[in-house]
Amino acid sequence: MSDIIQLLPDSVANQIAAGEVIQRPASVVKELVENALDAGASEITVHVKDAGRTLIQITDNGCGMSPTDARMAFERHATSKISSANDLFCIRTMGFRGEALASIAAIADVELRTKKMEDEVGTLIHIIGSEVKAQEPTAGINGTTFMIKNLFFNVPARRKFLKGNTTEIKHIIWEIQRIAIPNPEIKISLFHNNSPIYELPKTNHRKRIVDLFGKSINQSLVQVNEKTSLVNIYGFVGQPKFARKTIGEQFFFVNRRFMRHPYFHKAIMQSYQQLLPPDTFPSYFLFLEIDPGNIDINVHPTKTEIKFENERDIWQIIHAAVRESLGKHNVVPSIDFDQSGNIDIPVPQRSFDNIQFPEIRVNPDYNPFESGKSVSTGSFGKTPTEKKNINRWEDLYTGTQLKLKSEPEITPENDDQLFSLPSVQFSGKKTLQLKQKYILTPVKSGLMVIDQKRAHERILFEKFMEVLKSDSVASQQMLFPQTIELNPADAAILQNILPELLSLGFDIRDFGKNTFIISGTPGVLDVSSPELVVEKLLEEYKNSPVNARSKAKEQIAISLSKASSLDYGTDLKQEEIDHLIDNLFACATPNFSPEGKRVLTIIPVTDIEKSFNK
Repeated sequence: MSDIIQLLPDSVANQIAAGEVIQRPASVVKELVENALDAGASEITVHVKDAGRTLIQITDNGCGMSPTDARMAFERHATSKISSANDLFCIRTMGFRGEALASIAAIADVELRTKKMEDEVGTLIHIIGSEVKAQEPTAGINGTTFMIKNLFFNVPARRKFLKGNTTEIKHIIWEIQRIAIPNPEIKISLFHNNSPIYELPKTNHRKRIVDLFGKSINQSLVQVNEKTSLVNIYGFVGQPKFARKTIGEQFFFVNRRFMRHPYFHKAIMQSYQQLLPPDTFPSYFLFLEIDPGNIDINVHPTKTEIKFENERDIWQIIHAAVRESLGKHNVVPSIDFDQSGNIDIPVPQRSFDNIQFPEIRVNPDYNPFESGKSVSTGSFGKTPTEKKNINRWEDLYTGTQLKLKSEPEITPENDDQLFSLPSVQFSGKKTLQLKQKYILTPVKSGLMVIDQKRAHERILFEKFMEVLKSDSVASQQMLFPQTIELNPADAAILQNILPELLSLGFDIRDFGKNTFIISGTPGVLDVSSPELVVEKLLEEYKNSPVNARSKAKEQIAISLSKASSLDYGTDLKQEEIDHLIDNLFACATPNFSPEGKRVLTIIPVTDIEKSFNK
């Protein structure tokens, strides 16, 4: 039998490595911009076309490369960052893997132009699918320019599984944000199809965050600054009242490198304990400076998961630092011992000559066994007016629901009083609301429990789908149009789904510079805050699993129904409960929400009886 094990060709090995390193166009942007940072660039410009499918061009004014270095950079495991295994534990640079450029060159048409400041001419290298097509001198400016064309052209399976342009450009924007936030001293620009998304000037951390996420975030930022012998923590956290329903503005950076860390995220969430509305997440932008020898960043190919030597200690420091910052800015209730006003405290007199001792009065005619007299009259020593008022005190409560004389006995005929607790409601139609979240109603086989939010989502979803199919929508114009300013990522999404929103009855116009004017809302919605509905719609849309363009209308209807439905904790009147139940069972699919989650369930009588027989 002949031998069957053989070495893979370099081109195939590079394509396999590209599967780990280059997952989508955003991965290319991340790797090349990080290389530009390591090259000492102070200005970086990124141009992408068709969300990176057609072209990714990245230009920097860094140190550039010599002809030999430019050619060696495309070899596997070639890097200028490390020379021994010990260097892995003292890394402060961004890119150090040694596989990024080789992986990119294996799955794309790559053109590199680079020039060092001391060289008279630069170098041009052209590689297609790991095959070097040209290497020659060229004129150019100092720095490096990469042009990545036709990504995944020779790996059709990978190209097939790329998402729509909206999703892919969203990931590119996220990568730019993760690099721009910890490097405010670097000018970064991002263009998509020649339209500017970001043009970030050199600034400080706070201004960089405002430039990325909009002016509205500035008022919510609370500064954090804590220095210890183990780690230095600085940055900003958001005030609880500005918390959002979905995760999106939560950033950890270690030595300027973005990371995901669920354990540290939990430390921040516990710092906001009893401060956040239910199911919301605060914004935070925290920077950790730590000795590179105490962390391991070579755990995951994307370098976004980092191990810490003293995780528990750092957890406590983060928790205490965030809690202290919230307290200093009067977000956490605290006692202020530095009050400027004077508190008047009565001081006893030094002389004891004028002290009056309390006088005790006794009614010698009082007989506790005498019938017809109340024990608690307390009228002795009162003036005639006070005695008259005491006898008429019950008139104050005439016509109110408070019964002071006697409480009626609860019987099966009037057992409605059993459901007079604050958390439930009961009516003659035998429906009650439990914890402002569920609706309970008896049915033939047992007790039906309805999730009020999911039920409302199903009702609104079917209404929106009918509107989209009929194209006959009534828009309710607003007396005073509202202006909404979004961050570039959300503005790009809203611009993309604007035609579907217009067909649903929204009247939204692009005002330029990531600003939109809302002049009308769908007539089927009772909208008190259109701006909030649009923001929630974008949050739901960004986290929706449906991305196919053919299902865009359905996706819009799902996101809008979730954004417009009533929230948990909403107290419903009896008429609203009845209306909700009637509309739910008039739907084509009342049992499930638009996302396929269960809307109602029935607890059989047998299960209830079993619980009493245990």
